This record gives sequence, structure tokens and C-alpha cells, in this order.
Amino acid sequence: MANTTKGRVLISKLPKEGFELADKIYQKHKTDGATSELKNLDGLSWDVVGPTIAAGLAAHNEAERLKGLMEAQYRLRDAAFAPVDEINRASSAYLKGKYARNPQKLTEWGFEVDDTPKVKKPKA
Repeated sequence: MANTTKGRVLISKLPKEGFELADKIYQKHKTDGATSELKNLDGLSWDVVGPTIAAGLAAHNEAERLKGLMEAQYRLRDAAFAPVDEINRASSAYLKGKYARNPQKLTEWGFEVDDTPKVKKPKA
């Protein structure tokens, strides 16, 4: 008597791999035509879902392309923001020193000044 394995089926939850697997299944289903075993699925139809695979994969690929553009834009933004952040902080420090007795004057430059006392952290 031969031993058989349980035959675990590995299905990726990642969209790209999912679309690629679905395309392979759909191609086999179309090749088999009327004799396809997958015609017996209850409540689901490859004839309905199959034609949507290409559009889904195209949408995924476009999202990945835009993600790359987004990451490039974030790098450009971060590079431009570094000196802006530095000058904001330097200006705040300078003005806070100049108006140490009246820090509310910093609001004239657009700074938000919170003069409420800091809440002390409770001791554990």
C-alpha cells in the first residue's frame, strides 16, 4: 500500500501571484471547454470571473508603477523639507529666546504656542 501525502495546496494571498494563478486556472478551464471540471463549482463561475483577471492584473501593475512614482516623490519632498524644517526650528529657537518673557509673540510668525503646563507622567 503506497503512502500518499495530504497534498497541501499553497495559494499566495498577494494580488500579483493570485492573478497569475487565476490566469493559469482560467486558461486550463477555457481549454477544457464544456468538459471543464470547474463548471461544477457551486455559486462561482470561471466564465464570469475569468474575463476580469486581465483588468485586475493591469490595475495591480499600474498601482505598482504609481507606488514607485510616489516613493520617488516622497524622496524629493523629504530632501526639500530638510532645510525647511531646520530653518523653522532655528527661527523658533531665535524668537523664543528674543521673546522669552512673552512667547505668545511667536504666533505673529505663524507658530502655534502651547503655554499650558506639561502634564507630569505618573510614576509606575
